[in-house]
Amino acid sequence: MNYIQTEINGVWVIEPKVFADDRGYFMEAFKKEEFEKHIGVVDFIQDNESKSCFGVLRGLHYQKGDHSQAKLVRVIKGKVLDVALDLRQSSPTYGKHVSVELSEDNKRQFFIPRGFAHGFLVMSDEAIFTYKVDNTYAPQSEASIIYNDKDININWPVAEEQIIMSEKDRQAVSFKDAVAYK
Repeated sequence: MNYIQTEINGVWVIEPKVFADDRGYFMEAFKKEEFEKHIGVVDFIQDNESKSCFGVLRGLHYQKGDHSQAKLVRVIKGKVLDVALDLRQSSPTYGKHVSVELSEDNKRQFFIPRGFAHGFLVMSDEAIFTYKVDNTYAPQSEASIIYNDKDININWPVAEEQIIMSEKDRQAVSFKDAVAYK
């Protein structure tokens, strides 16, 4: 696998080695020893999966305090724009974000450490999105930042009128009102 450090410390793009022939393909999606050599020890405890249609935007979600989660995300069908927003107050990149296209074709993965808000936008007819987390979900610690906040200025590649969101995500707070990670 090829591990690519992004412009935000701790956030990585991981490109697997894909072995393809006329039968299909094979790849290692996760290899603990190799992951820990490049990124460090992360004790993933749960795998999650979602299916969404074109224009669905999920996020920008995060868990506050001790319930913060590191994530290793990938797309097994379709294409998304995936975004990680730095909420670490002590970080020189606090308030900055990284966007990466994840798809069934490029097979990239995106590692997002604790202390980030995360979201994705589906850019294909549908997408199946899967991810590992290192902490259990705690509803009482759930929070969201509004996707179109001008202070973070994320360039979502789908027209505003085509974006589909939950009502909860539409009621998310601004970046300035979000709880920072210490």
